[in-house]
Amino acid sequence: MRAQQYRTFLFDLDGTLIDSIALIRSSYEHALSSHGLAPLSEQDWLDGLGRPLAWQFGRRVAAPAEVDALIRTYREHNLAHHDGMVRAYPGALAALSALAANGARLAVVTSKARASARRGLAHCGLDGLFDAVVAVDDCERHKPDPEPARRALEALGADAGSALMIGDSPHDLACGRGAGCATAAVGWGPFPRAWLEPARPDHWLAHFDELVALSASAR
Repeated sequence: MRAQQYRTFLFDLDGTLIDSIALIRSSYEHALSSHGLAPLSEQDWLDGLGRPLAWQFGRRVAAPAEVDALIRTYREHNLAHHDGMVRAYPGALAALSALAANGARLAVVTSKARASARRGLAHCGLDGLFDAVVAVDDCERHKPDPEPARRALEALGADAGSALMIGDSPHDLACGRGAGCATAAVGWGPFPRAWLEPARPDHWLAHFDELVALSASAR
């Protein structure tokens, strides 16, 4: 575990900042059943969680038009049920506010489309706290590739050596590690610890308030 404190914090969105996991799974199951496809196994569900929709549905159908149709059905269901099924994780707002007040630079690094990410942040009262949002629209390569984290660092003008990538999935941790950041795995997301241990995160977080102690004051 690295002992240093950090000036830059890169956050995954779903399963890390906002609890949207039930909505995501419901949207997948609705899309698959609507198009006559078998439901996801638990293994398939976790394997794909946190990666772009095109990648996930591309494992089930080959034709690009079919992938696009699945994504449309997914998003229609997701948007229709979004506000009733999404909330910020307890402690997220207080921790983010404390980090910002401490002079930390904050970014969201997500595999979601930008519009969807912005909606989730706004609905949960977390918009306005981030200096940058890097979404699937902004990258050619996606988690677990390091490009999204690198783009966030570039947007912030930050150095990877003072940055911490926080996420709930192995894809988040690999993305951050590949970009040269330290990594922190959260314990409140859908992934069992056994799925995250091979990524060897520098920190394990049980509560949001543990992040504040990792912040180096820039003031």
